[in-house]
Amino acid sequence: MELENISLANIYKRKKTDRDIFQELMPTKVKEVLLIATLYDSYSIVREGQFSDKIFGEYLQLNLYAAPRFTSVNSQEDALLTLKHKDFDLIIVMAGVDKDTPVQTSKEIRAIRPRVPLLLLVNNNADLRYFQAEGRKLDSIDRIFVWNGNSNVFLAMIKYIEDKKNVARDTQNGNVRVILLVEDSIQYYSRYLPMLYTTVMTQTQILVQEDATDELHKILKMRARPKVLLVDTYEEAVRLINAYRRYILCVISDVKFEKDGVDDEDAGIELLKYAKQTFKYPIPSLLQSHDISNAERAKSVGADFINKNSESLSMDILNFLYRRLGFGNFVFKGMDGKPLAEAENLQEFQEKFSSIPAEAMLYHGKRNSFSTWLMARGEINMAERLRPIKTEDFESAQELRNFCLNVFRSVRYEKLKGTIVNFDPVLVDHNRFVVRLAKGSLGGKGRGIAFICHIIENIDFQNYIRGMNIRIPATAVLGALEFDKFIEMNNLYDDIYSLNDFESIRQHFLESEFDDKIRKRLMKYLETMKKPLAVRSSGLFEDSLLQPFSGVYSTYLIPNNHADISVRYQQLETAIKLVYASIFTDSAQAYFDAVNYKIEEEKMAVVIQEVIGHNYNNKYYPSVSGVAQSFNYYPISYMKPEDGFSVAAVGLGMYVVGGENSYRFCPLYPNINPTSVKDQLRDSQKHFYAIDLTKDNFDLITDGEDAAIKRFRIKDAEEDETLEHSTSTYIMENDDLVPGIQMNGPRVVDFANILKYGYLPLAETLQVLLKLFKEAMGSPVEIEYAIDLEKAENGLPTFYLLQIKPLIRIEEKVEINLGAVDEDKILMYAERGMGNGKINHIKDVVFVDPAKFDKMKTKQMAEEIRKLNLRFEAQGKEYVLIGPGRWGSRDPYTGIPVLWAHISKARIIVEMGLPDFPLDASLGSHFFHNVTSMNVGYFSVPHNSRSSKLKMEKLTDKNLVQETEFIKHVEFKEPLTVLMNGKEQKALIYC
Repeated sequence: MELENISLANIYKRKKTDRDIFQELMPTKVKEVLLIATLYDSYSIVREGQFSDKIFGEYLQLNLYAAPRFTSVNSQEDALLTLKHKDFDLIIVMAGVDKDTPVQTSKEIRAIRPRVPLLLLVNNNADLRYFQAEGRKLDSIDRIFVWNGNSNVFLAMIKYIEDKKNVARDTQNGNVRVILLVEDSIQYYSRYLPMLYTTVMTQTQILVQEDATDELHKILKMRARPKVLLVDTYEEAVRLINAYRRYILCVISDVKFEKDGVDDEDAGIELLKYAKQTFKYPIPSLLQSHDISNAERAKSVGADFINKNSESLSMDILNFLYRRLGFGNFVFKGMDGKPLAEAENLQEFQEKFSSIPAEAMLYHGKRNSFSTWLMARGEINMAERLRPIKTEDFESAQELRNFCLNVFRSVRYEKLKGTIVNFDPVLVDHNRFVVRLAKGSLGGKGRGIAFICHIIENIDFQNYIRGMNIRIPATAVLGALEFDKFIEMNNLYDDIYSLNDFESIRQHFLESEFDDKIRKRLMKYLETMKKPLAVRSSGLFEDSLLQPFSGVYSTYLIPNNHADISVRYQQLETAIKLVYASIFTDSAQAYFDAVNYKIEEEKMAVVIQEVIGHNYNNKYYPSVSGVAQSFNYYPISYMKPEDGFSVAAVGLGMYVVGGENSYRFCPLYPNINPTSVKDQLRDSQKHFYAIDLTKDNFDLITDGEDAAIKRFRIKDAEEDETLEHSTSTYIMENDDLVPGIQMNGPRVVDFANILKYGYLPLAETLQVLLKLFKEAMGSPVEIEYAIDLEKAENGLPTFYLLQIKPLIRIEEKVEINLGAVDEDKILMYAERGMGNGKINHIKDVVFVDPAKFDKMKTKQMAEEIRKLNLRFEAQGKEYVLIGPGRWGSRDPYTGIPVLWAHISKARIIVEMGLPDFPLDASLGSHFFHNVTSMNVGYFSVPHNSRSSKLKMEKLTDKNLVQETEFIKHVEFKEPLTVLMNGKEQKALIYC
């Protein structure tokens, strides 16, 4: 498929979560009820004003949160007047001694409110014979009920109307189940319906308590209860069976009712026969009759039987619901029918399923008991997968057990894919969802990972990216509320927000304790997670759309390989506390000042991720790590900025985001490499980072983020046999690069086998992902990724998305006209860079003296600049910063390794080329990301450029404010003018 034809709108098939579905259910609710009754009848019902309390009590007892409001009137005149001024969802007309007036009232109301459901309520059983006979002639009345003093009949009447109106939509949207009741006796259905609704709602309430995530979820989930549909003729029953055959949970039928317009003694039997033929799989059915001889007839059609004359009729029906529909606990039985074990909920059911005897498997398997019980509990996908399975399809009970357990697992994971799930030790090592270890915001980074997960699980990437799995690493998040709780529980607030000394603040965090609940969860987490872990910061502002912080806080990689789990726990806990404390580092403080936020506003969530990679000779690292951006600030050849770019390297991604020598390419043109073979040899990756698995004890406090990380030579990766597809060999005789490592010669990491010869569809994958995520976020984006070349269970390598963040670009229209500026006034003109707008308040320039530059002493230069920056901070002034090589590089041999805090007052940054020092901008590094997000001007002037220029001689005669061994600070008399055109990547500085 062509890239231009791929868009999020076309391929994003959002899987509705349970919560989404629940919110769509029960769109029609009965909120306002008009009750029309004589004063006497009204008094009989209301009983001194207790009626509303009783109705509300019924709703509260069943945990229903919105009881309808009743309005009572005593005459037809009052009813018609009330209906003129107010809308109602249901009208109930009470029929007492006078039977004619209520019928006449219903006709009058029907004439003016033809669409509002109207029910007739008979005051006692004595009047039933009259209304039973007259019922079908009363066109103005939807159905007749009888009240025998129990207010739950009103609940049944309301739910009867709601179910009737919502069933078509709710079965389609939410797979809601249906109980079909076929009964023409007003007396009996007035008795059955309250009982059915109460039982169904109680059952649903039990399920809600088991697995609902919060109070709103509980309320919403009640909407997914089975519907109860009441009909009283054969034809209506057949119509509903045909309409809802996929959703019917059971059929409860009388024996005698109307068929073909007359009462038929065989209607119930015929209906159950029809149902049996219609349903793909057998469902529970119940025949009830006054004539006990019908028990044999029920048996002949595979139905249960209940005697309507039974003194325990209500209990008999309840027993049927609990025994045959799977309401209540699941009782595992042996072949003799004796109980062996019992499960109250789905978790217990699955646990005991693993260990029940083979005879129990066969006993229940033959009776379809498992699918019936699961269906009643709303586990529809599980039930439907098990229902067609027969015990004879398997060679042994154990084979049947394994099949069922696989169904349980796969359905559960399918349901959870792309969501944020509450902590469960069984789930923490899965990579199709994000596990929440504690409540609160996921923070910027956590939110980004959850968003990635949601998108990739709602798109079938196999249709657009062939030959590669797209996943996230197994991810768990400690929500930001845990940070607040930690501060409060340990009484840290005054200390950490009043102290200015980071070392003291860090010590306070390290000496504080988590509560028992989190300690136990982290321990259970470690019992499952055996791979190395990345403990990442996820502040509220981090990677946010409006003001992303990037690389400001700490990330700790731990081997997680100590033989003693208590030591592993201590290492993880220490890493989390250090991430918490990193809010208060000098670098973070400088960033907060720069973006004008208060540090008290920040809250820290923590992301704990499996590190992608494998153990290679006690080195743990991924085959490929990289960063990709959807906007390229330095396009070359016929590339456009919108084509994006990627930077990739062998080993851990810290090599790339640290700004060290990595391989840069455009996903749209992966074959284009503008540099010479000589330059590629010189600039190729020489080292890589890996987790050192020989260290099971290490000191995060003393050694920091690199405590368990070691820098290795690329030659070591060759010995690990991980370079085959990432490296080319330089052949001196031909002055050429040959993909692979079969020949002798210097190695160049250029991913030629992958990018040029299609071993992996990496370039295509990046094109698709950058396009989709740019569309999804509404701005240019940066993604971090890692690739595992070792094949997954489906035989494909896996592309892991680790992070996503927006690239903020604020563009004003700025014209740059060199002809309009006197050549003598120009200090710098650049055609490679970024930034946008006009600046005319800066007088100060800080620069590295080219005559004194020594690439062996870049760390000392970084320290000198840091001290100068402190003075600018104290004065509240900004400056232009000029220096050779790559600013912010982790590698001191490719540039000056400053942190953002070291140059926080630099408003314009210029990278200059020197004859023996190559210029390669810091694209893809955290440093670069912060520069772009804050709209700092950032420009490159190559050595001996034909078009760009940097006139260092113009700085020599200016006021020298301060000079160190390598750095000079000069001041112009008048402010410099800085023009930056973001669209054209051009900039001009003149005085």
